[in-house]
Amino acid sequence: MQGNPMAIMLERGCVEWCSHPEELSSLFDSEMVTGYIGFDPTADSLHVGHLIPMMGLAWMQRCGHRPIAIAGMGTGLIGDPSGKSKERNLLTLEQVEKNLVTVKEQLGQFLDFDCGPNSALIVNNHDWLGKQTLLGFLRDTGKYFTVNYMIGREYVKSRLDDPEKSISYTEFSYMLLQAFDFCHLFENFSCKLQMGGNDQQGNIIAGIDLIRKKVGGQAYGITYPLLLNASGGKFGKTEGGTVWLSAERTSPYRFYQFWINSDDRDVEKLLKLFTFLPLEEIEDIMDSHRARPERRDAQKRLAREVTARLHGEEPFKMAERASTILFGDSFEPSELTPGMIKILMSEVPGGVFPGDAAPSPVDVLAASGACASKSEARRLIQGGGVYLNGRRLNPADEVDRQDLIEGKHLFFRLGKKRFFVASKG
Repeated sequence: MQGNPMAIMLERGCVEWCSHPEELSSLFDSEMVTGYIGFDPTADSLHVGHLIPMMGLAWMQRCGHRPIAIAGMGTGLIGDPSGKSKERNLLTLEQVEKNLVTVKEQLGQFLDFDCGPNSALIVNNHDWLGKQTLLGFLRDTGKYFTVNYMIGREYVKSRLDDPEKSISYTEFSYMLLQAFDFCHLFENFSCKLQMGGNDQQGNIIAGIDLIRKKVGGQAYGITYPLLLNASGGKFGKTEGGTVWLSAERTSPYRFYQFWINSDDRDVEKLLKLFTFLPLEEIEDIMDSHRARPERRDAQKRLAREVTARLHGEEPFKMAERASTILFGDSFEPSELTPGMIKILMSEVPGGVFPGDAAPSPVDVLAASGACASKSEARRLIQGGGVYLNGRRLNPADEVDRQDLIEGKHLFFRLGKKRFFVASKG
């Protein structure tokens, strides 16, 4: 694919600020530009808030330019104070090294590290920051920054102005470390562009200034918008907490559900930001959605594109099918595979029933806690409101051996939307 990534990102709403937009756009048209984003491995997974910068690097590469991802082991030991109201807890080198492994894997779902001249690179800033001495860093980098300049940054001012808060010399120096990163990449990788969230604007400008003052070069910066949902909340935060990219932290099913539950007012914007679908196709999707919003076709396509890219086609299909089982009208008993039951057991209530006999459905429902009593269970079954593994139960039905999934699990639906997994004890 060819094209100008600056124009593409502007069209799709990915750019909040650019230091020299016209110059940078011309540069993209005239040469292969190298650009970078830093990802500090302060947790063992990235989260959905990192997806916009990841998409920015991916669009660069798709347009023939070279992306660099900094795995910030060096700066990760300090922690970026930008946008933070209090001091971060410092991590050990061992913690950061462990986190780095997962971060690299997640970046690999969006970037190609073996595609020729514009192959993506992952570099570790500990390789050069770890070699710096304090005296050398102060002499060769610190002299280019005044204290007046540094305390002018918003996150520093907010800490200084509030008597309940403070900022340590460690975090105060973070800006210099990030500027050093940009200058190092400029000199050693011909990297002329740094991108990041809008809270990174001050740090990016510091790097641009250092490159100009120290080596006489011209560099550029782009920031992405802070994404809020239609309700005004921070995107990526739910009642259950942060939505992580790691399947261990946020299961593919819950990740899929996060996108499926997107507000109608947000879904077009999210399709532009988080998928590679052409804008013309997104408009067609939205036309269909506006005609039949109850079908949620736009949300389904969004969830499919993002979940399959991050977790793979098979986990996406399992998440999609689990969603259909829980929120659809019907399903085939054969779909209740061990893998599917594992997903369902993590999402719906469950309980145990005695396994020393072949109990009736009434006994199972009461003993496992699905119903408060045998009389309630009997009444629900007689009213036709209980399904076992997808089939409606009749009052005379019994639990057969073949009903037991993996020899021990029974999947019930009680009424329209209440589910329960009863497991043989």
